[in-house]
Amino acid sequence: MYAIATPKPTLLFAIASDDVNEVRKVLESGEARPNDSVGPQSALEFALTNDQLKHRPEIVRLLLAYGADPTVVKNHQPPKVTPVVDHDVDVTLLDSMDPATRYFVEKADAPDTRRTSALMHRSSFRALTRVRYEIVGQDRALEQLFRVLSIHTRQLSSTPIVVLLCGPSGHGKSLLARKFGSLLDVPTHTVNMTTLRSTYDLWQSFSMSPYETPTTCTLAEFLINNEGKRCVVVLDEIEKTEDEKTLWSLLMPWELGRCSIEAGSRHVDVRNVVWLGTSNIGHNLIFEYCNARGHADEPVLREEYVELMGLLRPKVSERLGASVLSRVTTVLPFIPFTSEEKKVICSEALYTLAGEAVRDLSTQAVEKMIHGALASYIPDEGARSLYRAISNQLVENL
Repeated sequence: MYAIATPKPTLLFAIASDDVNEVRKVLESGEARPNDSVGPQSALEFALTNDQLKHRPEIVRLLLAYGADPTVVKNHQPPKVTPVVDHDVDVTLLDSMDPATRYFVEKADAPDTRRTSALMHRSSFRALTRVRYEIVGQDRALEQLFRVLSIHTRQLSSTPIVVLLCGPSGHGKSLLARKFGSLLDVPTHTVNMTTLRSTYDLWQSFSMSPYETPTTCTLAEFLINNEGKRCVVVLDEIEKTEDEKTLWSLLMPWELGRCSIEAGSRHVDVRNVVWLGTSNIGHNLIFEYCNARGHADEPVLREEYVELMGLLRPKVSERLGASVLSRVTTVLPFIPFTSEEKKVICSEALYTLAGEAVRDLSTQAVEKMIHGALASYIPDEGARSLYRAISNQLVENL
């Protein structure tokens, strides 16, 4: 007698526990792979068909982020049941999902997603591709970012990586910047540029992000402590610093990868620092370009996005100065959401804000709340306006 080797059911146990962190631990440890199966189902199918999971949307997205094969959804065979009505209604697994889960499953199976995954396969930044399942929209911005990072991985460029995320508020710039370091598992220091009054303030600034590990390190100390190592510096609202001369101290770090904290001090090696700046520069230009396309609700094509990048860069140069912009690797426009993406954000907001109470709502009630929230959408505020609208809907309906 020989035992038949089967994959360890660790992942399925973690999923069944309904604990997102446990699922993440199993995937990160390598104890199980996202496409392992025990019995007739894959891990993704098990999660999608388990109606008892309170955190099913988060678990599904986590599985997709780690490489779960979304084609199992198309091949899924629902159990045969005796019809209770005279006519048959074929409801697929995809149809039964909430808008947000369906959106991310379809995204995982999209040709563009597969191409960028292949592009980043051997990149040291590969883990960053998981951010696709944490951000709604901005597929073109992420694609361009992955292209830039793949070039640096292949050592085709020896200059530091400096990326500016530009566009209207509430469209994912700060979220991407915040997730960058955590997905790569490297230290991050976030500077609130609106509080700076001088170059001294820049180097002596403490990290202001509540999502990072609390620290008493200044930016100067952070760079010294992580000298020569991969780390991330986020310059939030970079254009809102009071004195533009503050940015001049970044010219040498961005071009040569060497940082002089103060006159007479030794140079610090910052070649492996990824510098991310967020900004509202080009806000109106981006809206005007997207509205003038004539098919504003359709996804932006790669060619259109490249054209928009070209139009935006002079605007950034005009605001920050040519000497600063010439050291920037790429400027990424963050574009308005499509109607589908707005619905996804509303769905996410509903599950985030209402929690388990959503399970008691009918499909019709959920759709009505999402429809009502969409009517209150404010383009200039982006996702924030939808979260506020969903909150108002919940106050009225729960």
